[in-house]
Amino acid sequence: MPEFSPTEYAVPGFVILVVLEMLWAWKKRPDAYEPRDTLTSLAFGLGSTIAGALFGGFAIWVFLQTYEYRIFDFGEQWWTVWWTWPVAFIIDDLKYYWVHRAGHRIRWMWAAHVNHHSSQHYNLSTALRQTWTGSFTFGLLFALPLALLGFHPALLAIVGGFNLIYQFWIHTEAIGKMPRWFEAVMNTPSHHRVHHATNPLYLDRNYAGVFIIWDKMFGTYQPEVESEDIRYGIVKQLGSFNLLWSVFHEWIGMLSDIWRAPWRHKLSYLLREPGWTHDGSRETSDMIRDRWRSRQAPEDGETAQQKQTA
Repeated sequence: MPEFSPTEYAVPGFVILVVLEMLWAWKKRPDAYEPRDTLTSLAFGLGSTIAGALFGGFAIWVFLQTYEYRIFDFGEQWWTVWWTWPVAFIIDDLKYYWVHRAGHRIRWMWAAHVNHHSSQHYNLSTALRQTWTGSFTFGLLFALPLALLGFHPALLAIVGGFNLIYQFWIHTEAIGKMPRWFEAVMNTPSHHRVHHATNPLYLDRNYAGVFIIWDKMFGTYQPEVESEDIRYGIVKQLGSFNLLWSVFHEWIGMLSDIWRAPWRHKLSYLLREPGWTHDGSRETSDMIRDRWRSRQAPEDGETAQQKQTA
């Protein structure tokens, strides 16, 4: 099968959509784009492409070696077996949900994924904020079972590329909500705005790539609420457009925490959720959400005044 990279063919479309969104922002939402923020996003995209070229070879080698031990064999001309394409796309998207969820719940993986959430703006250029350091996490392990099932690494690369292409258009505020049936099954700008929000209600929700049904199945779905104005970015905002700090700040913070932590807690700073500390000096997303909820609705039989003085 000839080599095919769907994302390369999609680049002109990405450019056209960004220009169209900029025109929309110029007329409707001047604050949707900030020049330094957009330049940082573009630099992220370029750097991610270079990092992929430098370190992607190892992942390809691991996939090919794993494929040799496949359970099922779809033949030498596997690309002619039509049903493997939609099946691989769906299974790959399920894999994406779990690796994405792990990227928010395991600090080692968050150190690479936080790049994508670092902008306080939400526009199509934000989609270009892809990781430079993903190869240094264990996200690859989530995908290897697909190769063991018999899906060729080239097939996985292609469906993964289409998954990435789909996710580009949902990084926008120019689109409100899609038709109800579409919102029920597919990931949309509305669903993904929730994912990029720092509001306690929205933290660590809507991990889906293409199909929002995974979040509904596994208890992480949160619809966008009209009365809740979204605040984008990360809980502790960067406060800088410095590219290298944007890329490596969480790695620096994590390694610093590991260095200072008592020996019995060092591994936890690597594998526990972002915000976890052995002394309770910071908060995880669950702690932030629980604290927010406790302020929204006092417990039964307790007045708001009692809650404030407790």
